[in-house]
Amino acid sequence: MLKDKKIAFIGSGNMAEALISSLIDSSVFNPDDILCSDISKKRLEYVQNNYTIHASSDNIDVVQKADIIILSVKPQIILKVLDQISETVDSSKLIISIAAGVSLEIIQKVLSREGAKTCRLIRAMPNTPALVQTGATALTKGAYASENDLKSAFEIFSAVGKTVEINEDLMDAVTGLSGSGPAYVFLIIDALADAGVKVGLPKDISMALSIQTVLGAARLASESGDPPAKLKDMVTSPGGTTIAGINSLEKGNLKTVLINAVEAATQRSRELGSIQKKNAGLI
Repeated sequence: MLKDKKIAFIGSGNMAEALISSLIDSSVFNPDDILCSDISKKRLEYVQNNYTIHASSDNIDVVQKADIIILSVKPQIILKVLDQISETVDSSKLIISIAAGVSLEIIQKVLSREGAKTCRLIRAMPNTPALVQTGATALTKGAYASENDLKSAFEIFSAVGKTVEINEDLMDAVTGLSGSGPAYVFLIIDALADAGVKVGLPKDISMALSIQTVLGAARLASESGDPPAKLKDMVTSPGGTTIAGINSLEKGNLKTVLINAVEAATQRSRELGSIQKKNAGLI
């Protein structure tokens, strides 16, 4: 699917680096077929030296040379970048955006410059565990992208973890759950480690046990095929220590707190999307 293709990253930050590293390690792309651009000369030197790919400060240069373009810049500057490359983009190129809150409608409008240009677009929402090849990415396909385009995107993002397809109207929910979710889990790990210290464990041992417990529980949930409720019951014996802990969590409404966190993050994603639409002149 991706043989003889060249891929360009506009923006060379952590997520772009995670993809570049994984695509090379998994032999999805050769370094000679990967390009990147960035406004930071220091960042370009770092990426070029570490991955021996083509690096440039010229966005138009890398777009011209690539078949697939990953828009990996921050949402605050993506409209400027889209406007800059609009004359270089045509239907021969697949455009994949990982900018949070920026809809396919916005990208299509800016790239076409009010014209009738048909852009092959895919929107992606990866998360930070992609940095260690255990990410979760949701994809949604634009009107002019083909099924082969979607398969190409799956191949790219599967190099850094699990990938699913959704309708675009669910992208804010994905942002609230898996996009923001790692931060919730980090908070839980930190709380478990502090709790271990409170009951007498040294800080370094408590942190190591907390991290491994979350890692192991997630892996068991992933590989066992059993629902989390059943796995919870496996750990919980009548009158034992675990049920005492679970009872305390339920008194503190942990489940409700986490549900509220996902809802709040989802709503904020919708608000930011509305701001981007306003900036693009769509509302």
